[in-house]
Amino acid sequence: MRQNHYLRDENFRPMNHLTLLVATTVPQATEAELSLWSMVVKGGWLMIPIFLLSIIAVYIFCERYLLLRKYSLLRTETLERILEAMLSGDIRQAITICNEENTPMSRMLIKGILHHHLPVSELRAIVESAGNLEVANMEKGLSTLATCSGMAPMIGFLGTVVGMVQAFYDMAMAGSNINITLLSRGIYTAMITTVAGLIVGIIAYFAYNALTARIDHIITKMETTSADFMEIIYEMKNEKEPQ
Repeated sequence: MRQNHYLRDENFRPMNHLTLLVATTVPQATEAELSLWSMVVKGGWLMIPIFLLSIIAVYIFCERYLLLRKYSLLRTETLERILEAMLSGDIRQAITICNEENTPMSRMLIKGILHHHLPVSELRAIVESAGNLEVANMEKGLSTLATCSGMAPMIGFLGTVVGMVQAFYDMAMAGSNINITLLSRGIYTAMITTVAGLIVGIIAYFAYNALTARIDHIITKMETTSADFMEIIYEMKNEKEPQ
């Protein structure tokens, strides 16, 4: 019995050594890090138009936001100075104050001041026309931003279709030798382009709504200022009629 036990231990020793040898020689799997650039490359050529749309969207948003911030609303004290100059009959001083502000609202008021001698109905039409022109200038580029917000996800979905076509084509060419590495090219294209397109579309949509809300707020203030200005002109004309 002791001899058999000894032989059994001797038989297990080589296997134990073999197990240790295999465990030490098998390389451990390393986690592959996927960088941003590698993701862009794996996305394929459809990442190029998505990247261009992102640049256009960011440029339009920054340019419009800085412009709207520069064209801040006409301050209340400045508006009061303009109306006081109008009531006192100092038209030149009112125009000077408007030129110093150089905002869409002040430029709209300049049109009204220069034509204050016209009838109220004609003057109102001139002021409204000037206001519409300033609104159009403020909204410049918003249609392009809206196009970017809609086009980027569509290009991403196109990448999904192209990626699936590539995956099925690789499967057909491989025959029975199909593996996940072979299909990864089409799957990467499908997933990465979709994610990139949605990210650009969401950012562009948010930027469009933010600029639109800011412009709507300015338009409301312009309409209020225009109504106050027309009221002053109406009072000035009523004071001149008895004379």
